[in-house]
Amino acid sequence: MSEGRGSAIDGRRARGNKRRAEIIDATLAVVTRDGAAGVTHRTVAKQAGITTSLSAYYFATLDDLLVAALSSVADVYTARLREIIDGPGDRLRGLAELITASGGPERERALAERELSTLAARRPALAPVARRWRENVAELAATLTDDPRAVAALVAVSDGLCTAVLIDNAPADVDYVHGVLSQAIGDPAHRRSPAGQQ
Repeated sequence: MSEGRGSAIDGRRARGNKRRAEIIDATLAVVTRDGAAGVTHRTVAKQAGITTSLSAYYFATLDDLLVAALSSVADVYTARLREIIDGPGDRLRGLAELITASGGPERERALAERELSTLAARRPALAPVARRWRENVAELAATLTDDPRAVAALVAVSDGLCTAVLIDNAPADVDYVHGVLSQAIGDPAHRRSPAGQQ
């Protein structure tokens, strides 16, 4: 293969990747605005400023499009949780900060993730990606306890807190969320003392 031909192929691949990313971004915008039920090739194409046939060229089925959109969000959360797990400091506080961000600058991304994950109950193609948040939180929990019930509790509480933050549509208190997570996993430093005791 000549160098010129290789450059042309690389250029087409880069343009194709850019177009895919634009379509995924448009899908997330539609989900944020209209909910997951509002996603069609037509609505996504309109949001992206392209033809419906071009959207369908890159993502043959609606499931392909939805999986790609959810994967793009899940990849971000996986990377952030990986940093928390591998990094120094209080892992539960890192998780609390990630959850509380859903009520602030990360609201749109978190809302799209929650919408698409809920849709996985009806669209099985989404299920493996939708499970990633829970699996990542379980991995974090397993670094703090060997009790499977405590791991399950932290996963469930994290899900519930994320939902509550989105429903309240207001900034959440990191210290409060951190305390709830600590209680869920059974951290004795955060258990309430009986009334009248310190």
